[in-house]
Amino acid sequence: MKKIIRFFALSFVLPFAFGACVEDFKIGDKFLEKAPGVDVTADTIFGKADYARRFLWNCYQKLYYGLPWAWNQVDGKMNMNVFESLSDSWHSHMNWDEVSRTYYAGGYTAGMEDWSTHTRFGYNREECWEAIRASWLFIEQIGKVPDMDEAEKTRLRAEAKVIIASRYFDMYRHFGGLPLLERSLEVNEEFQVPRSTVIETNDFMIRLLDEAAGDLPWVLPDTEYQTWDGRFTRAAVMALKCKILIFTASPLFNSDQPYCTEEPQEAVTANYVWTGGYKQELWARCLTACEEFFEEVRKNGFYQLMKAQSNTDKPLTSPLNGYRVAFRDAYSLRGSGYDNPELLISTRINYNNYAYFRNGACPGGAFTPTQEYVEMFTMSDGTPFSWDDPEKVEKMFTDRDPRLYETILVNNSDFQGRKAELWVGGRDMQQGTVTESGQYATGYGIYKYILDGQVNKGRPTFWPYLRMAEVHLIYAEALMKANRYPEAIAEVDKVRARVNLPGLEESNPELNLRDEKTLLAEILRERACELGLEDVRFFDLNRHKAVSNFITPLHGLKITLESSNPQKFKYEVFQLRNPSRFMWREGYTFSPKWYLTAFPPTEVNKGYGLVQNPGW
Repeated sequence: MKKIIRFFALSFVLPFAFGACVEDFKIGDKFLEKAPGVDVTADTIFGKADYARRFLWNCYQKLYYGLPWAWNQVDGKMNMNVFESLSDSWHSHMNWDEVSRTYYAGGYTAGMEDWSTHTRFGYNREECWEAIRASWLFIEQIGKVPDMDEAEKTRLRAEAKVIIASRYFDMYRHFGGLPLLERSLEVNEEFQVPRSTVIETNDFMIRLLDEAAGDLPWVLPDTEYQTWDGRFTRAAVMALKCKILIFTASPLFNSDQPYCTEEPQEAVTANYVWTGGYKQELWARCLTACEEFFEEVRKNGFYQLMKAQSNTDKPLTSPLNGYRVAFRDAYSLRGSGYDNPELLISTRINYNNYAYFRNGACPGGAFTPTQEYVEMFTMSDGTPFSWDDPEKVEKMFTDRDPRLYETILVNNSDFQGRKAELWVGGRDMQQGTVTESGQYATGYGIYKYILDGQVNKGRPTFWPYLRMAEVHLIYAEALMKANRYPEAIAEVDKVRARVNLPGLEESNPELNLRDEKTLLAEILRERACELGLEDVRFFDLNRHKAVSNFITPLHGLKITLESSNPQKFKYEVFQLRNPSRFMWREGYTFSPKWYLTAFPPTEVNKGYGLVQNPGW
């Protein structure tokens, strides 16, 4: 049995092997790696309901978990980092991860996909194909199980389809159109299927979700929640459909021109990396999916944003503040059940304290928030922060959007039973911003997931794959594209209201929020603040081809005590240089090839139709 096992938000640890009745009976990958023998066959696994269920649970545990937590090719995540450190929100100051060592240096090449285990998202190493292949095998074989009723078979078959769709989406946002596997593979059968177009890949995922939705419960029944928390529901499936459709509808794929004109261009010509021209109907499909989801929420209830229950009068710097607690619970409490009606899809690891993430990557400086990110968070009255307003500068660490304190450790906030000292010479900072090194190199630290490093030790850490807040913001963007601006603004305001922020128009009377560019900027800012470190910002910048956000240098904040008044702070914004990013170099011309990653050249060179992405 594996001592550490990643599994899909289930309330129990699932064994890979169980041998009471069948010696060396391997439920997991070993079964897929060899021809069935005397010890195990498909008939054996699907000859008993308990064995068949365990086979599907093994597929569940191959779902995506976004934080680096173990030293291996799947869970190492670019050698202990996250995708948002490639965005404008976070910066890595850990000199041995692949983000700083390779991506910031501009050293990534397609050839690395053949040998490196630390690239952005490996085509053959993320357990996507293993999950897809095993799920198809389950779909094909589940009908044989003699001691399982047809209703359960139908439901489990639907869950397997969702696993396939979700793992395809995990690849889709990195690669574009993909080879579509419509069945299981025989042992030793090579997977040699040509790429499909963006539209075909999108429609394949949506078809699987549509087929699954009607066969799943809207929410887990009371009788199942404690044991089966985390299994897919109809609500989760409908929400995932929205998430996929907005990615396809966005400008990266859906534009009058392909995103990249660099050679090779075969993928462009074949529509593997774009839709072949702008299609407004893709936005209409996304809008319809959102409307259908929220109509089901209205009819069936249960799912909603987490709301503050008490302690709303406590200081915003206190982790006991009710608005902070509501936001924290929304991403951290077990979901798809009665503890958290906001979390639609989540994964987690059953690993006490996830030591590599908490004790290695975080103190090593892998996740240091940028000044640009901090300034995305408004004041508590909803108005933007401004260095030109002395009152806002005075209150910039005491009177902000509550989500700031739950995402980022800032100076003088409550921390380990005291106040965080993030000024030069302070207990926590020491000389971090002077040398631009360590976990507080930018003048700030990570707070989300690890909190103060003490209060949640030993708790399983959820990966919030999809929350209600994100679906509200997807809906807002789709409404905006339909020119339904008041409704779009209202969806954003629902998310802001959860943390007691006034509405967008009330907070920004000077902005023309009926202008698409202006409203889009606010929606994307809101997504960054609400969904920080949830794999959103980096992909938002990619899908909107936000060149300026990638090439504009980022900054930190050096805080010092005034010599004449040790109770007063001085602030100095400084450019990040240790390390810098090659895209910030003067005269650099941005290459849009970076929006998608490369396929392994060895796979491309097999000649079965896996065409390389442009620029690689």
